[in-house]
Amino acid sequence: MWSKDKIFSRSAIGTVAAEWRAHGRRVVFTNGCFDLLHLGHVDYLEKARHLGDAMIVGLNTDASVSRLKPGRPLQDEDGRARILASLMFVDAVVLFDEPTPLELITQVRPDILVKGDDYAISGIVGHEFVLNNGGQVLTVPLVAGYSTTRIVERIREQL
Repeated sequence: MWSKDKIFSRSAIGTVAAEWRAHGRRVVFTNGCFDLLHLGHVDYLEKARHLGDAMIVGLNTDASVSRLKPGRPLQDEDGRARILASLMFVDAVVLFDEPTPLELITQVRPDILVKGDDYAISGIVGHEFVLNNGGQVLTVPLVAGYSTTRIVERIREQL
């Protein structure tokens, strides 16, 4: 499967998730900016995927990243989406532009909502919706010492 075939529109992603669930697959959802893909991201996404049978990654649009992190993104949304979609443990990527992924989470209706263990369950956007609909909200351990911000800082120090 080509990575482009794993990038879905907002209008299609709910149907895709419903079809997977109808075939008995547990749908995992996570989200982020994923500006410079690094070991911390890969480890996190791989662990998240192993919690279910299919994983959807909500990816912040360029405009959304800019609102959250001034001076970013470093890579455009099309490039970030293709890179994520090329990972064998990512089944679908969908862009979202809202301040939080709540609307997307309600569309996807994941069985499992996942974030890194730097979040408390109560602080994960969409946790109430997922729990109220019979799903699980979980965190996975992050690899210490890896962050896009830290990588950018190191690069700037080298210049």
